[in-house]
Amino acid sequence: MSTRTILITGANGEIGHGLIDYLATHTRARVVALDLHPLDESLYRMCYRTVIGDITEMSVLESLSTGFDFDTIFHLAALLSTRSERQPPLAHRVNVNGTLNLLEIAVLQARLQGREIKFIFPSSIAVYGLPDLATKAQVGKIKEHEWCQPRTMYGINKLYTEQLGGYYARYYRQLDADERPEHVDFRSIRFPGIISAHTLPTGGTSDFAPEMLHNAAQGKAYPCFVREDTCIPFMVMPDAVRAITLLEAAPRDKLSRQVYNVGAFNPSAEVIRASTLKAFPRAEISFVPDLKRQNILDSWPLDVDDSAAQQDWNWHPEYDLERAFSEYLIPAITERYHQ
Repeated sequence: MSTRTILITGANGEIGHGLIDYLATHTRARVVALDLHPLDESLYRMCYRTVIGDITEMSVLESLSTGFDFDTIFHLAALLSTRSERQPPLAHRVNVNGTLNLLEIAVLQARLQGREIKFIFPSSIAVYGLPDLATKAQVGKIKEHEWCQPRTMYGINKLYTEQLGGYYARYYRQLDADERPEHVDFRSIRFPGIISAHTLPTGGTSDFAPEMLHNAAQGKAYPCFVREDTCIPFMVMPDAVRAITLLEAAPRDKLSRQVYNVGAFNPSAEVIRASTLKAFPRAEISFVPDLKRQNILDSWPLDVDDSAAQQDWNWHPEYDLERAFSEYLIPAITERYHQ
């Protein structure tokens, strides 16, 4: 079997760290890593090539396409929710125009290689928008087609680029006289909040959970920016990496859709605080809600229905809340700060 070549954009981010480690450990894939910033030292030896570059610069991507025949593109690069809300034009440029550039590269690769190129796109529960807490409680678990009325720039960007990927997969240049042979196998996964023990949170609206843990482990007081009863779905990074690789590996004919929910557990902020204090009893964690960020979180679902992922590609989380804390988060975060 020939060695696959995989492009990962946003390789230095939270998911990028976990994905590169997984591919290096479990596969023979050649990883080409692209990021705005130099990769962390720990990632260099796991990559075939590392490139510093901007996905909004088409020349950077064209150079990569000229140098490599990619089998799969994991497009992880994005401007996250908090910064996107503060800089909407930049968010659109990175999250939409950058994705469009990568989709064009995928088409070019498919044309040159004469075969489908997989394009894996991490989306978010930010695509959902519930009008109030009563509705949020009433509807409970949300399916992929429900309540897709985002109220943030990040959520709007993600929802639009899901649709954009569907266009490139099914309808690209449909008015051409001749049927075009190039195809993009676009697959998207809507992640809940992701908690990582090994990388620091970087500006997501759901980052109150990992911020709580990392601050507690360092002995720093943490004023949590949400209410105690705030509840959204979460998962830990090992499950997130497992989900995205399971989706990438699934046979195309087994997939009934192009966008999938995944979930694991959905504790309240108070439950996360209690679990954190159990491990770090001297931690100082208070609740000082930021009303603007709180309103965003209140519009996200209580939980997601991921039955389609379960049925189509055998998705099941390996970590519930208890195991996430006892076997992954607390041991790894404790080791990180107390070596």
